[in-house]
Amino acid sequence: MLEKLSLRLRVFLFFAFLAVGSTAAIVLGLWVGYHRIESAGPMSAFVMAGLVSGFAIMGLCAWVWFLFDENVARAIGRIAGGMRAEAHAGGATLNETVARYLGDLAPAAAAVTETLSETRNALAEAVQRETVRLADEKARLETLLADVTVGVLQCSADHQLVFYNGQAVDLLGAGATPGLDRKVFAYLREGPVRQAHDRLVAIGDAEAVSDLLCATVAGARVLAARMRLVPDGGYVLTLRDVTGDLAAHAARERLLAEVFDRIRRPAANLQTAISVIAEGEDAPEVSAAMVEDATALARAINDLAARYDAERAGWWPLPMVRATDLTDSLRARAEAGGLSMTSKAPDLILRCDGFEIVALISGLAEAVAGLTGQRAFDLVMAEDGAGAVIDLVWTGEPVAVGWLDTWLARPVDPAAPDVTGRTVLDTHATECWPERRAHGRAAIRLPLRDARRAARRPAPISRSVVYDFELLSKARNAAVMETPLTDLTYVVFDTETTGLLPSQGDEIVQLAAVRIVNGRRVEREALDLLVNPGRSIPPRATEVHGITEAMVADAPRIGEIGRRFHDFAEGAVLIAHNAPFDMEFLRRHEVDIGLRFDNPILDTVLLSAVVFGQGETHSLDALTHRLGITIPEEARHTAIGDTLATADAFLKLLPMLEAQGIRTFGDVLAEVKKHGRLLKDLNA
Repeated sequence: MLEKLSLRLRVFLFFAFLAVGSTAAIVLGLWVGYHRIESAGPMSAFVMAGLVSGFAIMGLCAWVWFLFDENVARAIGRIAGGMRAEAHAGGATLNETVARYLGDLAPAAAAVTETLSETRNALAEAVQRETVRLADEKARLETLLADVTVGVLQCSADHQLVFYNGQAVDLLGAGATPGLDRKVFAYLREGPVRQAHDRLVAIGDAEAVSDLLCATVAGARVLAARMRLVPDGGYVLTLRDVTGDLAAHAARERLLAEVFDRIRRPAANLQTAISVIAEGEDAPEVSAAMVEDATALARAINDLAARYDAERAGWWPLPMVRATDLTDSLRARAEAGGLSMTSKAPDLILRCDGFEIVALISGLAEAVAGLTGQRAFDLVMAEDGAGAVIDLVWTGEPVAVGWLDTWLARPVDPAAPDVTGRTVLDTHATECWPERRAHGRAAIRLPLRDARRAARRPAPISRSVVYDFELLSKARNAAVMETPLTDLTYVVFDTETTGLLPSQGDEIVQLAAVRIVNGRRVEREALDLLVNPGRSIPPRATEVHGITEAMVADAPRIGEIGRRFHDFAEGAVLIAHNAPFDMEFLRRHEVDIGLRFDNPILDTVLLSAVVFGQGETHSLDALTHRLGITIPEEARHTAIGDTLATADAFLKLLPMLEAQGIRTFGDVLAEVKKHGRLLKDLNA
């Protein structure tokens, strides 16, 4: 019955019982004392009454304390202990019967612990599932990283190795495994790696990358590498051995050469045989026709072979390699072969296959050492017009041309037996020859066709621009104005020029464009065209975009390029970063092109201002960095590199515009007109 009463009522009954009991004890004591007055006197009677009342009250209090201790204090302690056990250990069971006189406290505590247990169990199951999933993903990731065709290293800011995959072990030639927390310079030559890291740190863009050529410490193996900084201050280095690619290209080259060789000879023999037959008297008309056909066949095959010999040098795309990386790799190969080599190179960027050039020159050095006994060499690199020359210099007599031809017929690397020194020279459309130098010195000279000085980027120059929003005809673009942004077709473009002042004769030297359809960039629809500006290209402009006069000497003029671009952009919305600058160069040649550029136009400078506000910087570098877009170092300030970056930035700005309620082309125009005055301060 008591278990059904509320806790407050039970507490009240305890104290009410204590009051009633105490009163009854006093009454009992007075009653006993009253009956002893006649026999013992008043004093003795009052003493007896006090003693009886006192002992009765003490007994009553002791009993009440026992009940409180057993049913309240101990019960609360047991509940607290059970809750604490469930909270910290888990799996504990709360006994509600120990607190049966505490009203709702026991059921409430039991509900809390039960809920806590269920939550913990659910969390443990979720953690277990995620742990199993992450373990599976980790195992798959480790398997993938171990088997990818490139080596991957991660290093701390002070170049300590913190991660490597299985392929990196083979590429580094480090024996069993590299060592974590060791300097990466124990496996790779220090110069190129440290220089690339310093370049990226100096750029200050966490998304920038830097390509480099480096050699291993063990065996002086030359590797192509790419470095990217990571947020904690370290960097990731991917390594690739180009030997396999080189062998595959060489095999295809050899096959094509063999095709011409095997066809040329039978064709010539056929011509001779038919000529003999034609000397007979039977069917002279047929014989003459056969002779004519065979002659035409032989002439065609010889002509194709000549064109193949003339043009095969341009088939292989050649990367840009820093001269310092090249000379460091050459010194590493020389030292590995027991030779000593000093190097002197200006700060140049060469267009060449670094692996092939390193293999060729180091092979020639070893051959010269074997012939002359000379073990010390000087490697001198210098600019030579639009290209560069590499001189392998030693003390002694020059080698004979016959010896050089013999060496060039050998493979440059045992791993690529089809790639000979002559193949390397043909790939780079160059030659090498021995020379006699002053003071008893000799050299082998190797020129490279394309090189430029690795100058630091000049400070941005403010471009004076004028923007007229009325160029967008409302009547002509009425349908476009109501079209959702994601439904439009766009052409993103960029130009590189001889300078920044078209009104003073500056011209376009490169134009690139890509198409965006249905909200995605179409990979195979792109233009990347060089333009002959019809004037000289100032060195300051070449330092920015890397385009030399030699590169555009045979390129079409702006009339032809403009027509190709107009056809490419027909029916699309044009997008550029600081579009007025690029459009001014195009519109001033509309007469030469024979067409007008009347497409709708959007400017990512203004779109950036709409999304991020006027207080931000809206240059292309700032915008791409804000959106997490990487522009490789070698692609910045090239038309195609900046075009791709602008296209990716626009695709990321689209959902941000829609989130602001800007959904149609007309909505965009209404917003960008508010920011038109920012253009004079916010140029790329």
